[in-house]
Amino acid sequence: MRDNSYRPLRFVLVAGALALGACTVSDTNDKPMTDTAQASRGAVAPPSTASVPAATPADSGRGGTAAPSTQPASTMRVEVDLAARKLTLYENGKAAETHSVAVGSTKWPTQTGEWTIKQVVFNPEWIPPDETWAEEREPRKPGDPKNPLGRAQLVYDPPRTIHGTNEPSSIGKNVSHGSIRMNNAEIVALAKRIMAANGAPKDDAWFARAAQQRTEKQVVDLPTPVPIKVF
Repeated sequence: MRDNSYRPLRFVLVAGALALGACTVSDTNDKPMTDTAQASRGAVAPPSTASVPAATPADSGRGGTAAPSTQPASTMRVEVDLAARKLTLYENGKAAETHSVAVGSTKWPTQTGEWTIKQVVFNPEWIPPDETWAEEREPRKPGDPKNPLGRAQLVYDPPRTIHGTNEPSSIGKNVSHGSIRMNNAEIVALAKRIMAANGAPKDDAWFARAAQQRTEKQVVDLPTPVPIKVF
């Protein structure tokens, strides 16, 4: 005779398995969706964890680290002592020449600071600066006897420059409107020396033509700017 005492237990196990299967199917909607599934439903995808590539040298001009300058340093420098009213040119660390200069008056003092001389002008043109003392002054063309800039000009902080003068008696005094004046012959010689040593040499014919054709302005940019300190 077969023992049926195990039938209730088998029934319970089978029923339990079916119930478990039913729970597994019904809970699939509660599982986390993949990124693809979320995108298909309009969900916001999680932020990307991809690494950002490092800046390349080409990025240095757009907020990256700028490449070091390759511009050569000048072997020269200019210093202007306002109290002594002296300009000194240094070359290779040694004083090469010194000149008496006129500097700003008490009312219109020469500005102190450090800049670089970037340009030399022969036969400069004078345009009155936007300052009260020059309101009624007229522009002066190159070669005009009333041109206050004289024969040559070293440009470092426009409109303030080192320049020649049509008033040679002012040299050694505090009488300018902030610029630095030199004797015409001396600034021409200084300009030649600075040009030759800083990438812009000219031959004797060029300088002779500039001296003869006084009405023609000649502008020379210096490939190697020269430091200047005014104190």
